[in-house]
Amino acid sequence: MSATSETGGNETATNIPTETAAKPSPRYGTLMRDGLWDNNVVFAQMLALCPTLAVTSTATNGLGMGIATTAVLVLSNIIIAAIRDWVSPNVRIPIFIVLIASLVTLVDMSLNAWLHDLYEVLGLFIALIVVNCAILGRAEAFASQNPVKAAAVDGLAMGLGFTFALVILGGVRELLGSGTLFAGASLLLGDAFRFLELTVIPGYDGFLMMILPPGGFLAIGFLLAARRRIEFARERHRRETPAKLNLGEA
Repeated sequence: MSATSETGGNETATNIPTETAAKPSPRYGTLMRDGLWDNNVVFAQMLALCPTLAVTSTATNGLGMGIATTAVLVLSNIIIAAIRDWVSPNVRIPIFIVLIASLVTLVDMSLNAWLHDLYEVLGLFIALIVVNCAILGRAEAFASQNPVKAAAVDGLAMGLGFTFALVILGGVRELLGSGTLFAGASLLLGDAFRFLELTVIPGYDGFLMMILPPGGFLAIGFLLAARRRIEFARERHRRETPAKLNLGEA
């Protein structure tokens, strides 16, 4: 851009440099709300549906997969935010994928070593965390453009939101399918999780379809519809509140 000034009939062009404003640091409360609800990986972005539908036959499986994915999300966001100034934009995506793949390998080996029963249940889907769109998406859209602390909070929020979605979906399917919640948690996750095991409906014969693949599609469909209904109610409340205040003032 240039500014032109006239002095004694002569025009002098002066170049005014433009400075890029520093990007404001995001509010941590907003990041947590986005990850848990407003921008939830499953219920809002509709990402990572393959593992979401495949491993959520029980709430325990969903919790285990969610914890593993959260660990990768937090660690990858921290590392990528820390090296963002040294990574060339031309090669950033391959570098991000290599970092994520390395972290997933560590998580995979750790589960195999210390939580082998859970490792056998989740199977191939642990390795497929590498191609989870949510992880690479947060690395590209947020971690590579923000400081380490904000990136860590964002990774934790998105991971907890993903875990929340998996546990809710798995819980609904398990409850309707067998009348229990977190069955086998002590076997898959360790004795520390034994308190989660509940028999909600004693003597329940079960509804087999809910723990089969069709049940996953049905459950997530109803959960998405419920979230949409809640969002419509919140939006209507936001629109009606100012109108009520104006009527009260009048």
